[in-house]
Amino acid sequence: MNPLTVVQDALYFFRRHLLAIAALCLPPIVLEALAEQLVAHSTGPKGSPVFDILVGLLFYPLYTGALILFLDARSHGDNPRTQDLWAMALRLWPTFALLAALNTLCIMLGMSLFVLPGLWVMAKLAFSEYLMVLRGLPPLTAVKQSFLLTQGHFWRILSCILLVLVPLWAIDWASSQVYPPEGGNRLVQLVIDSLNSFLQLFTTVVLYRLFMLVADPSLREQR
Repeated sequence: MNPLTVVQDALYFFRRHLLAIAALCLPPIVLEALAEQLVAHSTGPKGSPVFDILVGLLFYPLYTGALILFLDARSHGDNPRTQDLWAMALRLWPTFALLAALNTLCIMLGMSLFVLPGLWVMAKLAFSEYLMVLRGLPPLTAVKQSFLLTQGHFWRILSCILLVLVPLWAIDWASSQVYPPEGGNRLVQLVIDSLNSFLQLFTTVVLYRLFMLVADPSLREQR
């Protein structure tokens, strides 16, 4: 279960199903970016980051839940319709939003104690979304089970997260330097924000692959 192999497997899947993932996730991602622009315009440059978090909690569970359902369906050879995945994700939205809020709070508390505790919490919560969406666990139970399931895999999980997030953070930073959001064209900024958020979905694909390897020992033996 080499982290590089996990990332390579996820990249192959992401590239192979790029159009399907884009059709599934880009519409709510664009709506999320548009909502963030409207909130930023309404609150001004001194607006509280809480508003951005609330916007994220509104849209993130929809496209992430739909993507997790898509990943699971494709891994079992199924090809569900986009509208069916959206419908299932919408039904999961209340519990997923609660879980996302809980995870965000835990990670923010960890980060407030310096970076390393935040990274530890992030790695321990890595499987909570998959446990909730795919196994139907309540948010608190999903968090507890994620902590148990990640035991003995911390460095592997953290390596996978950093292998993906560091380049994505670099892309996000570079795009903000080339085209600063302040005073720029809103349409261009909407495209940039949407593309950056779409690329972040690769993290979900990587962690799904890792989740399957950890949760199913038979897959681990095949690697």
